[in-house]
Amino acid sequence: MNGLREQLRDILSRPVAWVGIGNPDLGDDGLGVRLAEMLQEAGCGNVILGGSVPENHLHAVEETDCDEVVFLDATNFGGAPGSVALFDRDEIVSRHPQISTHKLSLGFLATMLESESHRRVRLLAVQPGRLTPGTPISTTVRETLESLTQLLINLGAAEPVAVPEAPCVS
Repeated sequence: MNGLREQLRDILSRPVAWVGIGNPDLGDDGLGVRLAEMLQEAGCGNVILGGSVPENHLHAVEETDCDEVVFLDATNFGGAPGSVALFDRDEIVSRHPQISTHKLSLGFLATMLESESHRRVRLLAVQPGRLTPGTPISTTVRETLESLTQLLINLGAAEPVAVPEAPCVS
């Protein structure tokens, strides 16, 4: 995860919009939305809950001053359940090239966002293990979710929360 840590540190040197993708009712598919919610709770300012139709939330991305857009998603990339990968736009396009009449692929969304702005688009992907309707996130993917949340917070994804000073009592 050291290589990933360095890549994320580089991304976080610029303003980032985090876009949580997935369906929380399909087991590990809810990873992206859950990670986005945890970043929001930690004080990260540019978090968008894209759910299963992230194209409906592109206007929120366009309203930010962010140089980086990072999709957060459970994606099958052939790794062990809970493993993590970071993909750039070209890799997203090669893995998600299709467009259907029901929703746009991540590859198309990444290309559209990069071509219409100065932004760079990435996919922070976690290999799912269980995509069963009505089940919670698997233990392995939950552990990755918690580790990623802490890693991103430690790298500075979230602003420190100001705690008011307690009055001095003498």
